Amino acid sequence: MSTDPVTSPCGEQHSEQFTELDKHIDKLAIDSKNPRRKDTLIMTLHHAQHIFGYLPVEVQTHIAQCYGITHAEVSGVISFYNFFTITPKGKIQINVCMGTACYVNGSEKILQEFERILGIKAGEVTPDGKFSIESLRCVGACGLAPVVTINQRVYGKVKINDVRDIIEQYIIEESETVEEAVHA
Repeated sequence: MSTDPVTSPCGEQHSEQFTELDKHIDKLAIDSKNPRRKDTLIMTLHHAQHIFGYLPVEVQTHIAQCYGITHAEVSGVISFYNFFTITPKGKIQINVCMGTACYVNGSEKILQEFERILGIKAGEVTPDGKFSIESLRCVGACGLAPVVTINQRVYGKVKINDVRDIIEQYIIEESETVEEAVHA
């Protein structure tokens, strides 16, 4: 993967991640004079967050420039929607549901156990960037309470004793992936 700077359609030079974002924006054929140009902003923010893992100020400013809007308008959308984040996340994103059903079934203790084992609090990332923890309002799986989601997996009826095993499972998967890459 090259890190040579590339000139974007918005007139800036930057990395491959920005180039990927620019390709997405370019396909939208945004006309900065069209009042409906912001109709695709949320979709672009989702795409940017997928590429970068979060939405740092540099990405927000870039998107604003490409859309012909102010950074404040982009920032306002990001702060309004709970899904968007301006802080980096770990490669393995742990989300503990704190909705009513999960909470009354012990999700707070589950969250505390993840925090204890990983040595970080909700909203933080481990120093190696592997794990991050968040608490969510509700994931909509109340029948499985308490629920933990990790990347694309859902864990239901989680017990405190399950937490260490869940973390170890991801550490093993990570080491197997690295080993496969070395032998490829």
